[in-house]
Amino acid sequence: MCGIVGLIENNRVVERLYRGLLTLQHRGQDAAGILTYDGDSFHFKKGKGLVKDVFKSFEDIQLLKGNIGIAQVRYPTIGSGKSEDAQPFIVNYPYGIAIVHNGNVPNYNSVRRVIEKEYKRMLYSHNDVEAILNVFAQALSERMKNEISFKDILKAVEKVYDTVKGAFSVLAYIKGFGMVAFKDPLGIRPLVFGWKKDEFLPQYAFASESVTLSSLGYKEFRDVKNGEVIFIEEGSRKVHAGKVKKYEKCPHTPCIFEWVYFARPDSVIDKVNVYKSRVFMGRYLAEQVKKRNLEIDVIIPVPDSARDAAIELARVLNIKYREGLVKNRYIGRTFIMPGEGTRRISVLQKLNPIESEIKGKKVLLVDDSIVRGNTSRNIVKMVRDAGAEKVYFASYSAPLTSPCFYGIDMQTRNEFIARGRDERTIAKMISADEVIYQTIEDMEKAVSGGNQELKQFCNACFTGHYPTKEIDQQLIEEIEKERETINKKENQ
Repeated sequence: MCGIVGLIENNRVVERLYRGLLTLQHRGQDAAGILTYDGDSFHFKKGKGLVKDVFKSFEDIQLLKGNIGIAQVRYPTIGSGKSEDAQPFIVNYPYGIAIVHNGNVPNYNSVRRVIEKEYKRMLYSHNDVEAILNVFAQALSERMKNEISFKDILKAVEKVYDTVKGAFSVLAYIKGFGMVAFKDPLGIRPLVFGWKKDEFLPQYAFASESVTLSSLGYKEFRDVKNGEVIFIEEGSRKVHAGKVKKYEKCPHTPCIFEWVYFARPDSVIDKVNVYKSRVFMGRYLAEQVKKRNLEIDVIIPVPDSARDAAIELARVLNIKYREGLVKNRYIGRTFIMPGEGTRRISVLQKLNPIESEIKGKKVLLVDDSIVRGNTSRNIVKMVRDAGAEKVYFASYSAPLTSPCFYGIDMQTRNEFIARGRDERTIAKMISADEVIYQTIEDMEKAVSGGNQELKQFCNACFTGHYPTKEIDQQLIEEIEKERETINKKENQ
């Protein structure tokens, strides 16, 4: 999972791209990069670390000239996590194209072989966006004339769809021609398009979440549709938008985990307010808790993402709500940290209990999910050590049981504590007195209730049913083997 921003404005954009990345820092803490265009040349800087660490000097900002730019914060899935895997990426032919993306390409290895053997192109990294860039550039070069038409852009994106499988929201800039934005045919990853009038030329923005556009003063925006391509011409800033006809019947299938965990609560995705969806998840979770007839003295959220659901859960059950765990806000999101060892250490540094709210009480902890179980186990132990009489653990998402190949770093089946286990066994494994899960039906209802047009979701990490056809047993085993090799190296 990553965060991307693109701006076409009438004044220097680097400071605003920087601000935009800060609003998306929760989506990626491994690397960051900004590229600007001044009408003549690309200027860019990228590297490992948080936004503030990559762009920490005045010179870093001053060199990035131009009124147009794209930027990204990275959370590694495909790729080594090295500096060369940071985005944006550039090719010099045709014209010069720069690119960033959010998502993941599960058939990356086969795409890489096509690029190297058929296109005779060399890739410099193991980042899947470089593969997307080269497929797009190759297709565009094959149609190259003196000018690029929107039809050419559509055909190049069609070639990407034919070759690259998975989830991806992409921003690209073609030197001398304009900005291109597109989403995969199913629209698994979010992308928002905003605009505002100006006395000179209209200004445009793209971002992974609406909160970015709001923070930059864009009041008018909409979601980029699944399989949609938007092209903004460089000079006139004329906007072209349309779907690739070959894929226009593909059903919109957004990732449900965006509302569960990844997106900020002040964002709106597919017309659904993330905060409200989590409130409803808490309301529906209350029905599952009622069935247990548990004696609960206090409900405590695992900060921060679980707070909205926990407050509503406490309201419906008429049970006291308390902030019993204090978060160190200088520690990043442990779920998206690379390496299991790093995650374990960070959990202990991240949270500290308030004993007065816990000691001698029967506590219901509420979290957004239970993935590997290590974080949950550490939190339960922390609360028991603070003197809790009982510790119950509730997840406002359904049990995670299957790998995600679309941008979330859960790529092996043996990572999931809920796979092949019931709630009683999971409770023992995390040392809780009971574990309560949301149902898949209620989790999805909490989101679709905000937009009746949402008919289906990518819920593969909960069901094992993948919306793209290339995810078969052979590919799963190939990716798992590759991931296990990477994990061994990280833990040595």
